[in-house]
Amino acid sequence: MFKGKDIVSIRDLREEEMEKIFEIARDMIPIAKGEKREEYLRGYVLANLFFEPSTRTRMSFEAAMDRLGGKVLGFSNPSATSISKGETLADTIRMFDAYSDVIVIRHPLEGAARLAADFAEHPVINAGDGAGQHPTQTLLDIFTIVQEFGHVDGLKITLMGDLRYGRTVHSLAIALSYLDADVHLLSPRTLKMPKHIIREMKREPEIHERLEDVIEDTDVFYVTRIQKERFPDPTEYMKVAGSYSITKEHVKKMKDRAIIMHPLPRVNEIDPEVDYTPHARYFKQAFYGVPIRMAILALVLGVIE
Repeated sequence: MFKGKDIVSIRDLREEEMEKIFEIARDMIPIAKGEKREEYLRGYVLANLFFEPSTRTRMSFEAAMDRLGGKVLGFSNPSATSISKGETLADTIRMFDAYSDVIVIRHPLEGAARLAADFAEHPVINAGDGAGQHPTQTLLDIFTIVQEFGHVDGLKITLMGDLRYGRTVHSLAIALSYLDADVHLLSPRTLKMPKHIIREMKREPEIHERLEDVIEDTDVFYVTRIQKERFPDPTEYMKVAGSYSITKEHVKKMKDRAIIMHPLPRVNEIDPEVDYTPHARYFKQAFYGVPIRMAILALVLGVIE
């Protein structure tokens, strides 16, 4: 089912395949915590190619490979490679494909991961391509929700913040709609979810501009950072920076079981005081990146079926 499979978009995965990843990820949690030792990936090499800055995604892939006994090569600063001499992306991929068993790539250009998959013989995993897709983030996000509620269907899930440039919410909105969640979108007018993403959703989501409209009956708040680096015009960024910020006062109005998620890093969209409330799940969410990516690596490399 998975051996040799590229994971470039969340569209590459059927619901039963996502469930299989979650099943394996649950078994990986004690290994991810260091409570249990397994070397499923001993002898395998991961090429971690990060053309853009990353903390959680890059390090969690490295931790996943290391916890399972594998090795990691790659870069987080392309200026220190032959790319700075003008080497094409295709040639870089061909080279690392020869050195490794699986490739993880983050790139500022949408479509770069799909191009990498076209040139590589080994599996390619998209770790974020511009404002496009981030499928492994989507998987860990859904896994977090399932771990908390036991299901996704029927939950009211509000995606808020930068829905225009935020690649995490693009993948997530599509996946949640096909899992029968009640998806709501909350953003400034200039940062609305792209129409082509909404067209791909199973049903049209409700759209809001005021946090007050959804605060009392939302089950999951998925908060995103207003991404300065994605704005072609800095003055446009300044108009919307800090549009939404969840505070302890907002938390008081939420459902008792409501949770707050964030793909991180955050700036000022969640007050640090919220970290100490029972609603905060973003650090636990970040941890789940390790077992989810362990499961994905083991599956695409065919060591677990």
